[in-house]
Amino acid sequence: MSSTAPSSRMTGIGRVLVIVYAVMALAATGRSFVQIVRRFDEAPLAYTLSALAAVVYILATLALVLARRRGWYSVAWVAIIFELTGVLVVGVLSLLMPDLFQHETVWSLFGRGYLFIPLVLPLFGIWWLRTHRPADVVRPVEVGA
Repeated sequence: MSSTAPSSRMTGIGRVLVIVYAVMALAATGRSFVQIVRRFDEAPLAYTLSALAAVVYILATLALVLARRRGWYSVAWVAIIFELTGVLVVGVLSLLMPDLFQHETVWSLFGRGYLFIPLVLPLFGIWWLRTHRPADVVRPVEVGA
């Protein structure tokens, strides 16, 4: 008799996390597209960073959805750690060198334009990945061998 247990990864908090990442991916993609098409020459660094943030959110969303597979689990870790690093570095630089960031990016001022979600989201992502590792292959125990 064969039965497969349903995955608990995409229920509850996991589902909310993926939805928030998907919304951030859409928002960052839309913002960066408009910025690059309309005014790229005004702030190439800021608008390139917005596009990079969009790619990171897209990758993180996809990786979280597929994280039951070991390779995607690693991709999720890389994307979320990169995201956190980006938010912290760009956040600090936007405070210390505001001339570089006269035009805001998704990660400027630690994501202030997005209600600081870019700062908090990777922390939840890291927590989720730590508490929901992919299951190893379970082998039946042989009795009396």
